[in-house]
Amino acid sequence: MPQRVPIAVACLVLLDPDDAVLAARRPRHKTLGGLWEFPGGKLDPGESAEAALRREIREELRLQLGTVAPLAPVEHRYEFATIRLLPFLSRCLVRPELQPTEHDEVLWISIDDAERLQWTPADIPILEALKRGAMTAPRR
Repeated sequence: MPQRVPIAVACLVLLDPDDAVLAARRPRHKTLGGLWEFPGGKLDPGESAEAALRREIREELRLQLGTVAPLAPVEHRYEFATIRLLPFLSRCLVRPELQPTEHDEVLWISIDDAERLQWTPADIPILEALKRGAMTAPRR
């Protein structure tokens, strides 16, 4: 039975100067392995969503974030747990060099082409909002 209390997970929606979005593929040996997601991770006890995001992105991609803007949370119930995604939007002026430590692949993809990838169900509403142009990113 899924966990009743949602697990809070911060994630990054990072756009490049051409409005391509950063996608990260989960390793095959992990839960939801082989699916694409917006990178991020669980909040530690007492940690704010933004602090967790910055920590996770530093750990997962070796990237220091500039300005981020919170987006509407997304809740999704999986068989194994309920996830409450806390997305943040940011824009980079130049594509950064990424050093993924937790994902087996990362790529920049246009928002229109992103639907070719198989995304985790919790990330799909965020991707759909991007496609609708329902969000804008701060410059960093």
